[in-house]
Amino acid sequence: MLSKNERAVVEIIDMSVNGEGIGKVDGYTLFVKDAVIGDVAEVKVIKAKKNYGYARVMKLLKASPDRVDPVCQVARQCGGCQIQALSYEKQLEFKVKKVRGNLIRIGSFDAEMIDRLMEPVSGMREPYHYRNKAQYPVGTDKDGNLTAGFYAGRTHQIISNLDCALGAEVNREILEIILEFMKKYGISAYDETSGTGLVRHVLIRVGFTTKEIMVCLVVNGRRLPHEKELAKALCTVSGITSITYSINQENTNVIMGKELKLIWGKEYITDYIGNVKYQISPLSFYQVNPVQTEVLYGKALEYSGLTGNETVWDVYCGIGTISLFLAQKAKQVYGVEIVPQAIEDAKRNAEINGIRNASFYVGKAEEVLPEYYERYAKEHPGETARADVIVVDPPRKGCEESVLETMVRMQPEKIVYVSCDSATLARDLRYLCGEGYEIRKWGAVDMFPMTVHVETVCLLSQK
Repeated sequence: MLSKNERAVVEIIDMSVNGEGIGKVDGYTLFVKDAVIGDVAEVKVIKAKKNYGYARVMKLLKASPDRVDPVCQVARQCGGCQIQALSYEKQLEFKVKKVRGNLIRIGSFDAEMIDRLMEPVSGMREPYHYRNKAQYPVGTDKDGNLTAGFYAGRTHQIISNLDCALGAEVNREILEIILEFMKKYGISAYDETSGTGLVRHVLIRVGFTTKEIMVCLVVNGRRLPHEKELAKALCTVSGITSITYSINQENTNVIMGKELKLIWGKEYITDYIGNVKYQISPLSFYQVNPVQTEVLYGKALEYSGLTGNETVWDVYCGIGTISLFLAQKAKQVYGVEIVPQAIEDAKRNAEINGIRNASFYVGKAEEVLPEYYERYAKEHPGETARADVIVVDPPRKGCEESVLETMVRMQPEKIVYVSCDSATLARDLRYLCGEGYEIRKWGAVDMFPMTVHVETVCLLSQK
């Protein structure tokens, strides 16, 4: 066993699901941040437990053939990109291995079967500047200068970075204007420790197809001084469509407040996924990688195998992004989402696209779906509520068991599971496959290059 602050030389032989390099010293396992498979490094132990510890690279003795120079100068300090030092080809291999491992270990599925049903991973041709949304905390550096950037890993220390390699390239210009505006008019940055200061975050969203840009300042107050001057300065940027501020005076890690004030333009921007148009407000959940979202939803649509005669339920539907994609090929689509504002957005998005075969329900999926099932049985004696296809795209925690139970009772011919966490995906698939379903095929889609996160789409059908 190694002790805290002890140094050792370690060869990295694997990578954890969180992106740390894994090596062994006399049988003692070390998880090493910023190390990749094939590296040999001198490391320092920063936390030691009985059977394993955590370390950081002090000196790289031999670089892995798969190591690349990070594009971002602050990649090691920033908490956003965990694996930017790994070649993109190897990043894709790592992500497939992560999903595969969870399906086998947590889902208890046969490895040969999982390999046979796996489709090639969908990576990006250009894995930088793909994010249409960024939220920058605003603060002051050690010299008292205004700054913006991202939090260092597992901290709320701001790493100054106006030029994120994953964000839209226009973000830097917008942030420079806002920081100059704050400096000119003496507008303070928020301080978490004291709860004082005004500007907490800057939210920027960019419509990749429409080129429309949204800027929203999150403020610790009821008003933003000199807002007209800010609007005038921001409108020099081509594409500015919406300028707002969000009021958040609470002591919380939640970024956005519940109240929104319009400074200039509209309260939303628009963008497209495929040929479906969406209105996006500062609070809307909308996939951050529009290029890969079209790939992801295209795969979900392909897996659904719609002919125009099907009734489809889209559980955890958000602002209707998948629902409206599916509605183009289905007879009827029903969407369920807990956030009332998201459902209003979904209805509006259906209207602006002229889609009339999509209906939406507000509520928890674990309540709405069972209630619908029971109500249908009462209103239609002798009949059972059915769905031909059920699509689920749950949060990281996966589906509530009551949702899975009702899905099984509704006996859909197909279930298409879209997942942002392959661990909870594996757990839920194990339940569904114990209730009469089987996996037909699955594939990973890289929505978040340079990070450890990966989306998975899985098709199940009745045995």
